[in-house]
Amino acid sequence: MTGDERTRVGAYAICLDKADRILLCRLEPSIAPGKVWTLPGGGLDFGESPAIAVVRELTEESGYTGEVVELVDVSDHLFTSATESGTETRFHAIRIVYLVRIVGGDLRDEIGGSTDTCGWFTLDAAARLHLGELARRALRLVPDLAPPQSA
Repeated sequence: MTGDERTRVGAYAICLDKADRILLCRLEPSIAPGKVWTLPGGGLDFGESPAIAVVRELTEESGYTGEVVELVDVSDHLFTSATESGTETRFHAIRIVYLVRIVGGDLRDEIGGSTDTCGWFTLDAAARLHLGELARRALRLVPDLAPPQSA
């Protein structure tokens, strides 16, 4: 049985530190079972600019405050989600990815949100995690990015 078709625009952060580690967040099991790691970020609120959304999402999910350095990537992904009743919803996710510099805050877990923990990983360690498609794509982009200096 076919259901809804939805488009979701999200903004995501590639945050790198001086040790060439990347910040990743693990999706809450109700969102993605199997301990799936992704970039900090998420959906835009109505009327919100992507650059504002990425900084808001970074703070919500990790506790860090940040500032946008540059636009890195825009991509999309189509997927289907089935409900218990058998209805399918088709999603078109449009993902805007920024390089973001951490300027403050302290790392902490999100409570009651779409992620349950965040952490810093070397690129080799990150590649061994169960990564979502967006995080795998981001890891391929990182070698071309210079880590932004902390403020």
